[in-house]
Amino acid sequence: MLVDKYKDRVFAEKITKKIKDVQPDYPIKFMHVCGTHEQIISRYGLRTLLPDNIEIIAGPGCPVCVVPSKEIDEAIYLARDGVILATFGDMIRVPSSEKSLSQVKAEGADVRIVYGPNDAVNIAKRNLSKDVVFFSVGFETTAPTIAAEILKEPPENFSILTAHRLIPPSMELLMGIGDLNIDGFICPGHVATIIGIKPFRLFPETYGMPTVIAGFEPIDVLLSLYLLLSQLKEGKIKVENEYSRSVKEEGNLKALEIMNEVFEIYSTSWRGMGRIPNSGLKVRDDFSRFDARRKYDIRVTESIDIHPGCNCHLVMVGKLYPHECRLFAKACTPQTPKGPCMVSIEGSCRISYKYGRL
Repeated sequence: MLVDKYKDRVFAEKITKKIKDVQPDYPIKFMHVCGTHEQIISRYGLRTLLPDNIEIIAGPGCPVCVVPSKEIDEAIYLARDGVILATFGDMIRVPSSEKSLSQVKAEGADVRIVYGPNDAVNIAKRNLSKDVVFFSVGFETTAPTIAAEILKEPPENFSILTAHRLIPPSMELLMGIGDLNIDGFICPGHVATIIGIKPFRLFPETYGMPTVIAGFEPIDVLLSLYLLLSQLKEGKIKVENEYSRSVKEEGNLKALEIMNEVFEIYSTSWRGMGRIPNSGLKVRDDFSRFDARRKYDIRVTESIDIHPGCNCHLVMVGKLYPHECRLFAKACTPQTPKGPCMVSIEGSCRISYKYGRL
């Protein structure tokens, strides 16, 4: 199988040797912005294969982790108000200002885990006397599937509470954090399959930042590191598409068309990171009947993103490794999460807890 080639040990050893051939004699720090990349790096121990002066840090690549408490509080408000609240499994255990959706479910609210928006639409069709709200979370990869369901004209008792975020604007925010000192980006291949290569050209062309779009096997990540180091060595800074087997220059035009028909871009907040310009998606006026924020009178008081002692905001921007948080694996575990990074399978703390200290 093709995928087996991207896990081949001998090939990995060859690339590791190539990495050492092009490594500089000074410290290098690369950042990825994808929870799946962090899983691959940690699961296969890729950091241990690298020279000591090459560091890989994780950025805000977990879609569940970056949802601010206010939006979870809104979902909790709706669930308590009597709607059937459907969302992805990772989302229901994320701590909010006071509770999580799973705790509200335990109190009697009708909160259901679904595998996708179509499941939520089917719940609405089977429960026409009840209102059903899908808490819609994800990056550019997920948004087209939700948009497609809206275009199919779901029943009137169905609506969505949007919590979508866009990856390139968050990467640009990271460029303004001076003490991060990033030397290159590894970009998420699944996002690039939707939006294409062009949005990532901002980073080499405006900021002089080496940039590689990567796939999701160990060899993909190692090849990406080699490409980044080669750019630095040769002084030829650009976007390279390591994941060419799936990512095309223009992206997925049909998915983009569907997404842009239903959603429009706006500035919104990310958990622990503040407001990022043009970084979110909201429902267009033409589809306002499916927008839960316009359909219901949602009343949420002041929300708390980061609770005392939690360092998820620092972990998500690569300023802290999970094990450097004093709550990690002590007060904060997957069973008793204090922050979102310990909940999701794409959260850096959860990954570190599973695969050991980074």
